[in-house]
Formats: sequence, C-alpha cells, structure tokens
Amino acid sequence: MSARSSHLRHLLEIDDLTPDELAHICELARMEVSDLSPVLAGRGIACVFTKPSARTRNSTEMAVVQLGGHPIYITNDEIGIDDRETAEDIGRTLACYHAGICARVHEHRVLERMAALDAVPVVNLLSDDAHPLQAIADVLTLESELGSIKDRVVAYVGDANNVTRSLGLAVGFLGGELRVASPPGYGFSEADHERLVVAGVDVALFDRAGDAIVGADAVYTDTWTSMGQEAERAERLKAFEGYTVDEQLLSASPNAIFLHCLPAHRGEEVSAAVIDGDRSRVWAQAANRLAAIRGVLLWLYDAKGARR
Repeated sequence: MSARSSHLRHLLEIDDLTPDELAHICELARMEVSDLSPVLAGRGIACVFTKPSARTRNSTEMAVVQLGGHPIYITNDEIGIDDRETAEDIGRTLACYHAGICARVHEHRVLERMAALDAVPVVNLLSDDAHPLQAIADVLTLESELGSIKDRVVAYVGDANNVTRSLGLAVGFLGGELRVASPPGYGFSEADHERLVVAGVDVALFDRAGDAIVGADAVYTDTWTSMGQEAERAERLKAFEGYTVDEQLLSASPNAIFLHCLPAHRGEEVSAAVIDGDRSRVWAQAANRLAAIRGVLLWLYDAKGARR
C-alpha cells in the first residue's frame, strides 16, 4: 500500500514520501524546540506498542509533548490486535479519541489495515518490514556530520533487514549510495531489492564486508539477532562470522563515521573499541530519533488537523 494513494497522509515506509517531502521533514526536524508550533494542542496520539522499546517510546512521547499533545501508551495486552479485536476495530476505536496512531508492531500488514480506514494518520514506529523513523534519524545524523548526502556512500554490514531497507530508501532519496554486505541467505529479498531499484536507489550488494566499506563515508550495522529471532541466535552467530565491525575492518575506510540503530551487542556485530570510539555517532543517532518523529508529526499536522 502506498500512503500517497490515501485521502489522509500516513507514513508506513520512506517511499510513502517523495524525495522532496523527505527533505522537508528533515528541515522540520531540525527546528529548535523553542520555535515549534503546538500543532497537537488539546489532542492525543495513541502510541501502540506490541513490541517493547526504549528509544522509540521515549522519543515519540516527548515529541508529542513538545508539540502540545498528550501521548497515550497502549500495549497489546490492553487491545489484543486480531485476538480480542480486529486491527480495523481497534483503529476505529482509537480514532474516536486521538488525532493519530503511532504504532510499533510485528506484522506490517496491521499498519496497512489501520491506514486503509483513513480515520486518522498512522505512523509506523517499526514493523518487521520497515523502520522509517530510524531511517529519518539516520539521514539527519549523516547530514549533520557530512553535509549533503548527495554522492555520499553508506555501507551497511550485516543482516539486510527492515532497518536496512528503510535506510536505503532514505539515503537513495537524498542522492546517496547504499552498499550492503551480508552472508548468503541474509541479504535483501528479491522483492526488497526490486523495491529499492524501482525507487531509484543506487544500491550495490556484496558478500565480503571489507569490499563494501572501502571508500565509504559511513559504516552502519545492526544486531545480528533481532527481537523474535532468539531461537536462531546460534545459527546466526555462525553465519555472521567475519562481519563484526571492528577496528581492523573499519581501517578500510579511515574517514568513515560509524552508525548503529541500537541496541548493540559489543563483541558480536561491533567491537567495543568502534562503538565507543571517536568515530562513533550512535548517540547522535539516538538523539535524532526525537527530532525525526517530531519532524514527521509537524509535517502531518497543522492548526486545522491532518494534512490532506
């Protein structure tokens, strides 16, 4: 589903935006808090979490507060998506009380079903398919460190997952190149690769991590075992041998900054020396999660309500 076909605007994945809209959201995200308009004054935002979070919950709630609104944290124990009630009925119910729904879920289709109601804007805080708010925080970090992303190279090392797909779309929309190094069986699906190509993203795939990061402006990694994949941990640790971003690997690109969406596992996907070193920008990334969701909410809402 493309959010651009909907009457209301939603953000389920980066390519629900145009490149110009993404650039505009980044501009809004960089606004000083003292200059913000209280576009959510007197209104609530339903913050639905079927997966726990640290950065996502804190950044979303604070962004809503900074824009004058009231965030309500809702767990799946309270609403039981497609168990106690359908996603559609939950979406209609929450729209009775709130100006929007921000949701962190497992199944991406749940977000699509809620957005299809066109009751209130729906924002994807994370799904198994996409993580657009992380990608916006990532490009904000890259721009603050490198200036324009145009013609810059971001090398991603590890599991080509939801974070990687959204990152590729965001970097590509702003004129950068994405390189992805993954072991066999852990690269992009054919559908995800095709989606990036159709979106005009300059993406190159590698089997060897060292080959991908030569000359890169930024090197990015993520945990090898994401939430819900714990049973695969031993298999994944074996598959990703040689993909740890350590000082030796990073030496192939001596001017690159290091990025990680967190949480991190030192000694697995990244060494302590790299993530805690002077080339790491992971805490700037974490801080930019607040700016990212604030920029999206500013883009979605004005004094009269949701954008149309």
